Amino acid sequence: QVQLVESGGGLVQAGGSLRLSCGTSGRTFSSYAMAWFRQAPGKEREFVASINWSGGSTTYADSVKGRFTISRDNVKNLMYLEMNNLKPEDTAVYYCAAGEDSPLSWEYDYWGQGTQVTVSS
Repeated sequence: QVQLVESGGGLVQAGGSLRLSCGTSGRTFSSYAMAWFRQAPGKEREFVASINWSGGSTTYADSVKGRFTISRDNVKNLMYLEMNNLKPEDTAVYYCAAGEDSPLSWEYDYWGQGTQVTVSS
């Protein structure tokens, strides 16, 4: 069983930056690909970024490419999402997930509870 906990969300002005973290107490963290998804009010959950088990391969949604960076530390059992040049349309609850390396939410078996990111204009 893998338990995931996100942190680092908050309120920021457009153009600002935030760093989200996702931690786990599971011993098998490095066995899983990890990803960030987000869900805005009234919208479906959407893929943001993923990273393979070693951190050597990353994938981004077009909407965040060049602004967001996903990374992981398998020693500390942590995953990060560095978000720069934030836009109001980035406002959402951000979820971390563990599973297969994919942009598809159903490929992930474990989910965190989410952290709110709000970008004001």
